[in-house]
Amino acid sequence: MNGRARGAAASVIVTAIIALSACSAAAPDQTIPPSARPSAPAGAPTPADGFWRVTGTPATLASGLAAPWSVVPLEDGGALISQRDDGAVLELTPSGGVRTVGIVPDVVSGGESGLHGLALHTEDGDRWLYAYHGASADNRVVRMPLHGEPGSLRLGPADVVIDGIPRNSTHNGGRIAFGPDGMLYVTTGDAQDRTASQNPEALGGKILRLTPEGDPAPGNPFGTVVYSLGHRNVQGIAWTADGTMWASEFGQNTFDELNRIEPGGNYGWPIHEGVADEAGFIDPVVTWATADASPSGIAAVGATIFLAALRGERLWAVDTTADGMAGEPVAALTGEQGRLRDAVAAPDGSLWVLTNNTDGRGTPRSGDDLLLRLDLARRD
Repeated sequence: MNGRARGAAASVIVTAIIALSACSAAAPDQTIPPSARPSAPAGAPTPADGFWRVTGTPATLASGLAAPWSVVPLEDGGALISQRDDGAVLELTPSGGVRTVGIVPDVVSGGESGLHGLALHTEDGDRWLYAYHGASADNRVVRMPLHGEPGSLRLGPADVVIDGIPRNSTHNGGRIAFGPDGMLYVTTGDAQDRTASQNPEALGGKILRLTPEGDPAPGNPFGTVVYSLGHRNVQGIAWTADGTMWASEFGQNTFDELNRIEPGGNYGWPIHEGVADEAGFIDPVVTWATADASPSGIAAVGATIFLAALRGERLWAVDTTADGMAGEPVAALTGEQGRLRDAVAAPDGSLWVLTNNTDGRGTPRSGDDLLLRLDLARRD
């Protein structure tokens, strides 16, 4: 970890964990300044209300991918794709070809760890590609300058943004995204250390909020990089058009979750899984049986959240405007494409989805893995 963020990674102290019981769990801080409460993202689909659905037949944009994990659409019609096990960043070119942009250095894969989330950021005219990955002893986020033109993109040297995030064979989190406030959000897993999730000084089991350089973002609820706590394994984050932040979370044996994220919010793990209805904890807005979801990446289109399900092998759509709460989830692609790892809103108004049948837990089909394009329509 760089020196700016290192203070957030103090070891777990047993007495601190005992003190963080249900009666003293951190609740959302209603005094958080506007800088920590993002406004609606620029260019968000309008109108914000309504329910968007998948329509038509999926089109294949890329095939033959190996354990893909994250896709970032590019304005020119191409995309960048991460591959978990070999650390490669691929470019889907505007002409439809697939080429290697570069290998992220020091990626150490194994179990569920490897190269995970990608995010693009432009600063003073320079483009940076951020990547979350497993290293020999931890998980970390690095950034690399992105050079070249569409069809010939290449990566420059990697600089560490934050390290010291706990790593294990499972529960590594790994999604990153720049919010509408321009800050970098990073999801982490508990790395099989359940106590870490309730410790505000630990990086495991959290959503982090940083400046692009790796400092704690202004207005963070604890004065560190920690934004929310009490998470088990978050692998999806997105913002609906009204600026609300959402996150998908793997449950243990009973409930997977879609959560509305508030700064300083405590989401209950490991004290609670699913709805607790207990003061001091924020309950999920939607839950699923783990066999129906095991959620990874999510996308927001207007006020609709699309959630990619691994074990559930389907794409869930949730209307977040229904009576102020989430409506009944609607499934698409059920059993049609196998495991789904990521979903993103593309610049052309479509939805792109990564399959994940080559990750060691799926059953690969001919051409797997795929990047799919799905048309969307507003449901009346």
